[in-house]
Amino acid sequence: MALLLAAALFVAQAVNFALALRSSANFRLAQAARPAATRIADALEREAAGRGPILGDRGRVRVDDANPIPAWRERRPEVASEVRRQLEELGVPVARVDTGLRPLRRDTRALRERRSEGAMLVIAAEVPGRGWLRVIAPWPRTDRRILLILIVQTLILYAIILLPVLWITRRISRPLNALAEAARRFDPNATAVPLPMDGPSDVQSVTAAYNALSRRVNAMLDEKDRMLGAIGHDLRTPLAALRVRIESVEDDEDRAKMADTIDEMNRTLDDILSLARLGRPSEPPTDVDLAALIDAVVEDFRDLGADVTTEESPRLPIRLRPSLMRRALRNLIENAIKYAGGAEVRLVPRTADVAIEVADRGPGIPADKLAKVFDPFTRLESSRNRDTGGIGLGLALARAIAREAGGDVSLANRDGGGLVATITLPRR
Repeated sequence: MALLLAAALFVAQAVNFALALRSSANFRLAQAARPAATRIADALEREAAGRGPILGDRGRVRVDDANPIPAWRERRPEVASEVRRQLEELGVPVARVDTGLRPLRRDTRALRERRSEGAMLVIAAEVPGRGWLRVIAPWPRTDRRILLILIVQTLILYAIILLPVLWITRRISRPLNALAEAARRFDPNATAVPLPMDGPSDVQSVTAAYNALSRRVNAMLDEKDRMLGAIGHDLRTPLAALRVRIESVEDDEDRAKMADTIDEMNRTLDDILSLARLGRPSEPPTDVDLAALIDAVVEDFRDLGADVTTEESPRLPIRLRPSLMRRALRNLIENAIKYAGGAEVRLVPRTADVAIEVADRGPGIPADKLAKVFDPFTRLESSRNRDTGGIGLGLALARAIAREAGGDVSLANRDGGGLVATITLPRR
């Protein structure tokens, strides 16, 4: 705002300066042309009235047979045009009007009286039947005082207007910048520290509203955590009771189906609670060897008899929440096992980041559905049977975990069939 105001003041002063220069130029033109035309017309009138020749007019108008202005003198055509116009208004016919600048002589009266610091302008008008009538008028230099006055005016305006504006702008911008920074750094895991009330009343009102909002958000998140804990406890208790009771079912096939259903419900509950709690994870970030983390997850699946392979990778330390990252990686491997029967896991270190690739040779995903499968509760296979079960939270949870760590998850179809899911994490 201050810069815009400064630019507006500068433009206004520039326009004012241009108008002042134009006014000064017009005044100088009138000061030279009007007296010259009046003297010539007055001299001709005196001669016509028989009150004396032109030369007798106290030497103000001289008569020459030819143009008295040398060709090498500097001309002022605007003065010549103005003299011609004024002579015509006075009824004096002229054939030509010429002008020429002549430097001041050191002994001139104008110089002694300091009335002119420029030059003398010689004006000659050719009057038919009279020859060339010549007069001399002062021609001052451009008045530099105008420029100095305008500069001083501009500085005074800047001091009077800009300094208070800068002070007001700073008084408003500092609390607003603090408010913006607090909003950018808002951490739901940290205790909300109220911003100081500073600045004008309107800004203080905005700050007070933000402080109240942050308190409400933290209170809502605390309530959400308590509610999720209660839900997890209240749902797991009856599921555990059911798990015990199904042992009394005599039919082995029915008992196995019931156990699988309870396990699926437990996994679904874990996914829902993990996704809901992701905004306020209880696990702090720690330095982890990513290669060792991947090997541990792969070994867990191998112990269960799953066809999961990985390549030997060098040690790669990275800072993240290990439990959450293991959960994200397990979800991607489980998807590959469900739809392809196995998975190939590979760690790819890069310059600015690191990639964990989970590839399979399953049916893949249509290109137009690659982005949609990340939406919660979205599944491309609609049967929801036990073989390809789940409720569509695995990929959504994996992406949420990766983004919480500053990375992302992407999917791409493989050449020759299959899918590759890539977790990208920044190296920091």
